[in-house]
Amino acid sequence: MAVSTAKKAGIAGAAVGVIAAGAAAGFAIERATIGRAIRRLAEPRRVAEPYGTLRGRPLTVRAEDGVGLYVEVDGPVLFTSGAGWARRRSAERAAAAGPTLVFCHGYALHQDTWHYQRAEFAPNNRCVFWDQRGHGRSERGTPSSHTIDQIGRDLYTVLEAVCPDGDVVLIGHSMGGMTIMALAAEHPELFGGAEGGEHARVRGVVLCSTTDGHWDEMTLGLPARAAQLFQRTAPGVFALLGRGHTLVDRTRRAGTDLAQLLTRRYAFASDVPPGLVRFTDEMLSSTPMDVIADFFPTFSAHEKVSTLATLGQVPVEIIVGDHDLLTPAFHSERMAAAIDAVSPDESGRAGLEIVPAGGHVLPLEHPDAVDSAIRRVLARVESSGTSSH
Repeated sequence: MAVSTAKKAGIAGAAVGVIAAGAAAGFAIERATIGRAIRRLAEPRRVAEPYGTLRGRPLTVRAEDGVGLYVEVDGPVLFTSGAGWARRRSAERAAAAGPTLVFCHGYALHQDTWHYQRAEFAPNNRCVFWDQRGHGRSERGTPSSHTIDQIGRDLYTVLEAVCPDGDVVLIGHSMGGMTIMALAAEHPELFGGAEGGEHARVRGVVLCSTTDGHWDEMTLGLPARAAQLFQRTAPGVFALLGRGHTLVDRTRRAGTDLAQLLTRRYAFASDVPPGLVRFTDEMLSSTPMDVIADFFPTFSAHEKVSTLATLGQVPVEIIVGDHDLLTPAFHSERMAAAIDAVSPDESGRAGLEIVPAGGHVLPLEHPDAVDSAIRRVLARVESSGTSSH
């Protein structure tokens, strides 16, 4: 059956939102073959989790080029019944809580990716959540500033503004993990590298569903020829959709059966609640198509193998799903091996967990596993005696 031009643009836009432009074949049979299945999937099976409702104290941090970065700071709090949160903080409680946890989200998502981790850690730990430029509530920069290296510099700015003193543990999902690597490349002293000394404040790192490079190995779980076709055509497709982003964004926000199917396929590998699929799709659809298009070429330039030696100077935990189609488990295995190769002793070896039935968006799909990885890093920091708290 025929599909309108607007519909095609909307579906393609949703597909690239999860780096799946090459998987959007078969528009003509979308309604007839998968529409009914998705509508059945969307039937509520349990009370929906209130995703995106947990909030911290909002701040705007200005990046080096003036772009406003939206940040929320949370920490030990006393909860109240009713509509609001009581924000009475105690400096003593915050200090006793240990390192500040700084969460960096992934491509085309925003800080609410960390919904479960905020609920788990904010009551007892000082936590910082931020939206990367062009994502969530942050302002967008110029197209040329939408790069992984720039958001690494943005992370440095956030650290200097929000937690200029004291220890931090960095947690990054997908492009957020790449952001941490970009920070380490420019500021190895934060991790105890060259001229570290008193500047060494990063005490641990959690890398979730990410990669140090080798973007040409990405297959999206497609057959070899289809994957090669995607690698050749994706840059042009992204550029085209970016130029027509107004129409694409409008139709993406309207939502489609195929968009939710692609979100489910590329974000999750297990049976997650329909509300979680919808929430993730809404995050993806809220990221402007031209921002997505701007960032896409930067992935092929992301090669941070040499930076792993810097990360290896602090406790690192790596976690990935065994069915991650975007950053497959062998990327994590390779990163862990590279860190182990430069580690001076057993205490510096990278922890590695491959989560069964895990897709790409582990913080939402398998929050307990991600929480455990964070707790392991905190325990290693404490046992190593590197934390100043």
